Amino acid sequence: MSDETSNHELDEMKAANQALNSAEISAGPSEDEPIEVEPSEGGHMAEVEAAASAEEHPPIPDEELERIKRDIVAAIKTVYDPEIPVDIYELGLIYKVDIENDRSVHVDMTLTTPGCPVAGEMPEWVVNAVVGVEGVKKAKVELTFDPPWDMSMMSEEARFALNMF
Repeated sequence: MSDETSNHELDEMKAANQALNSAEISAGPSEDEPIEVEPSEGGHMAEVEAAASAEEHPPIPDEELERIKRDIVAAIKTVYDPEIPVDIYELGLIYKVDIENDRSVHVDMTLTTPGCPVAGEMPEWVVNAVVGVEGVKKAKVELTFDPPWDMSMMSEEARFALNMF
């Protein structure tokens, strides 16, 4: 592989990682525009999108939905990789959170590496944290390694806590 090809692929990976520098939080229908939520100063943004059919379940009232979103982020921020003193949300391990009108929550997340020693446990920790939020009926976590996590996905708060400036 030539240096030119390597640099091009590296630039593409950096662009993809920057695009994923935010976790998405999706919720009920009738959202024309994504709503953005800032979980912390310098943290990554969370988008809200339509996720469930209004015919199956009535939409969650806006005020309650905003509270649930804040509480889910706060709950996820209580989960830590035992080897890193920063919560998994600020580390950028949470890629997407969908809140359905039936009050189920689906989380797409990754790990710092596929060989993470707590790979079998961490998704369960996230489920337990999310189902502890008032108004959430059930939660499901799916692990993905596409794209693979890298340090550019961390928030400024995480970089500061790890002295990585």
